[in-house]
Amino acid sequence: MSQQVNEISLNAKASDDLYDTRLDQSIARLFPEYSRSKLKEWILAGKVKLNNEIVTTPRLKLKGGEEIEISAMQEVQVTNQAQDIKLDIVHEDDDIIIINKPADLVVHPGAGNTSGTILNALLNHYPDIENVPRAGIVHRLDKDTTGLMVVAKTLSAQTQLVKQLQAREMGREYEALVLGNMIAGGIVDENIDRHATKRTLMAVRQTGKEAVTHYRVKKKYRAHTHIRLKLETGRTHQIRVHMAHIKHPIVGDIQYGGRPRLPKNASSDFVRHLQSFKRQALHAIQLSLTHPTSEENLSWSVAIPNDMQKLLVEMGKDLEINDMPSQW
Repeated sequence: MSQQVNEISLNAKASDDLYDTRLDQSIARLFPEYSRSKLKEWILAGKVKLNNEIVTTPRLKLKGGEEIEISAMQEVQVTNQAQDIKLDIVHEDDDIIIINKPADLVVHPGAGNTSGTILNALLNHYPDIENVPRAGIVHRLDKDTTGLMVVAKTLSAQTQLVKQLQAREMGREYEALVLGNMIAGGIVDENIDRHATKRTLMAVRQTGKEAVTHYRVKKKYRAHTHIRLKLETGRTHQIRVHMAHIKHPIVGDIQYGGRPRLPKNASSDFVRHLQSFKRQALHAIQLSLTHPTSEENLSWSVAIPNDMQKLLVEMGKDLEINDMPSQW
């Protein structure tokens, strides 16, 4: 059993039938997954806004139509249990495990994902890993990002790998499909911090931590570009935020603006493939590090997953059929 603090960001619009209903009662109806006592506690603590104004009166009567926003922190008790979940293991020795993570798999348990995670799978695969903080997980990949990540099987290995990350000595390369036509590669050197109002998201902010992403163009399509990226730092959502910042959000990344955009005269097959792609098209394709015990310089790479491959094929067909400049 461990304790974890989760950021809560809730938004809703009060319907007309909530007219003359108390604020605490209204949000209990709007967010039934949270207890009335917890919601009241957040009101009193100034964590609730009506039309962008903080309110601290639970008995305040609503008029209907108000925009309600809750930004709070919640401590949750997480029980880390071993679960028989198959892992795609690329490499394993006495010190480390290299995993090829699929899409739709969370790395750590938390509120809303208390089981069925990589951590649960690791406890089943190697029970002794429970003695290593965070079950040896050194760095995360977002739920819908695929590809390579390293896990330490011992505390000493974890300590060494974390030092490599902090010293920017671990190589992490990605491939992504982004919106728009990128002319050439470059570097995004922009600090990243929590979004000012959307607390579950990140944003480019001068007050944030240093974040550097290198990218180069692999292939240009009519309305999209296939790129290769290299991380110099490792901030939360770094690639997704940086690509959105330079107006080339990742395909499928709805949170950061990657909604489907179709070039003129796109085929029905291409439209279907693009609209059915429900995750960010981002894959951790290569991982390089110094082995924590042998001190060997090691590197692994894994192929782009099938869903991204299929999308690339459709983009190629679209380019061949419509061999002309992109038109929106």
